[in-house]
Amino acid sequence: MIEYWHNPRCSKSRQGLALLEEKGARLTVRRYLEEPPSLAELTSAWEALGRPPAAEMMRTGEKVFRELGLARSDADDKLLAAMSENPILIERPLALKGTRAVIGRPPERLLDLL
Repeated sequence: MIEYWHNPRCSKSRQGLALLEEKGARLTVRRYLEEPPSLAELTSAWEALGRPPAAEMMRTGEKVFRELGLARSDADDKLLAAMSENPILIERPLALKGTRAVIGRPPERLLDLL
């Protein structure tokens, strides 16, 4: 089962969801802006991504990133906490399966979980 963190207003997120559905993937869709992940869930996702710099799983161009005075070079724990408190900062789409995760940019990367 793939857990798909989805924002229906995002074209890449919609494309990724359609791609996985087309391939017959078993999914649970989580609208993460309506049901934000906890800090523990974000940390687990970060670990499943292979513990990249946390900034790589963030939307650093979002206005709130600047308003919070964040920088790509900030400590991972600080950036993960910021995403937990401001889920709009989470890069989308993000898909998790077991101990693995993928950010669907481009959407075809999601196929790595199948």
